Parts: sequence; C-alpha cells; structure tokens
Amino acid sequence: MGISLNKLATKRYGLNLRVCKGHFATNHSHINYYIDVTAQKFRLSEAKAVARELTSAYKYSGAVDTILCLDGTEVIGACMASDMMKSGVLTSNEHGSLYVVTPEHTTGSQLIFRENTTPMVTGKHVLILLASVSTGYTADAAMQAIQYYGGQVVGIAAIFASVKECGGMPVTHIFDTNDLNDYGSWEPRSCPLCRQGKKLDALVNSYGYSNL
Repeated sequence: MGISLNKLATKRYGLNLRVCKGHFATNHSHINYYIDVTAQKFRLSEAKAVARELTSAYKYSGAVDTILCLDGTEVIGACMASDMMKSGVLTSNEHGSLYVVTPEHTTGSQLIFRENTTPMVTGKHVLILLASVSTGYTADAAMQAIQYYGGQVVGIAAIFASVKECGGMPVTHIFDTNDLNDYGSWEPRSCPLCRQGKKLDALVNSYGYSNL
C-alpha cells in the first residue's frame, strides 16, 4: 500500500503542495515530510505553472543560454525555455534559442557530458533546475560539473527548497519550509526520529518513494 498524500492549497495559481508526514530516508538525509512533485514535473498544466513562477525571477537577471535539468524536470525546463524566449531573456547562443539538457550520471553519481552535449555547457550561462533542494548536495555536484566543463552557473531553481543558497548562489524556489513549519532534515546519524525508535516509512527521492 502506498503512502497517503495530503494536498495543501497555496496562494499560487494552479499549484498545490502534496505531502505526507512520516519518517523518510533520502540518499543523503532523513526527513519528516515526503514532498511529491510528480504532477508538477509530468502534468503539462502544472509544469507550465511552475515554469511561470520560476521564470519570473530571471527576466532581468542577465543571459541564460542553457537550462540544466535534474530530477526529471525536463518538461518544466522546456516550458521555462519557452517562457524565457517570450519574455525576452537574453541568450548569447548564435541561434537565439536556449538549450534544455540533462547530464549523464556515472555509477559514482558524478555528472558528465558527452562530446555532443559538451558545447551546450562550455562557455554558456547555465541555469540549474531541480525538483527540490534540501541538503544542497545535488546542486553542489551540478555546479562543480558545470564549472569543470567551462560553463558559468547563473542560477539555481527548484520547486521546493529548504536552504536559501548553495555554493554562494541563491536558490529560487516556489515552496519552502515556511509552507511546512515543522519540516525537518537531518544527517542519518543525528536523526531525532531514529533516536525515538521510529521506523522508516519509505526510501524517497525526487522520482518517488519505495515503501519499507
């Protein structure tokens, strides 16, 4: 049986926050809320609504050449690229359009680009798009990869974020811990729920959950 999600209404048109409270483990932390962003990533109407919210932060922030999509955010990334072109966001690409690209992950969780996609990062102004930012580990890894390939990070955007910045770069987001006042994220060894003897409900990441 799957976990039970609650839909929290928000003031943002067309967007709700779907959550389940419990004890969950990610790759890097333990958290007390599973935040489900499946609909925002894969339902076109919600992906467009997310894109509208996030794009507004970059209308006057300088050039964006490439949107780097992580956590399965390609639909949102494509919608953002379309919105940016309509709103006149600057790009230094000769073709006057934006790249929407997804990196490859190695077995060691490193991000790499093949020879055919490297030109979409090297010398480009890159916006990192994620489903969520909690520990900042994934965002930091993406920043390091972009810098390694000669790109320049111009922003980090996410649907949900529990941190305000990563690597000195502010995180643009739609939802944060103000929407969940008792949200908690801890290193596994210092998790208070583990100390209380509460068993894990599920293993979770931005793609979904696996019940335990």
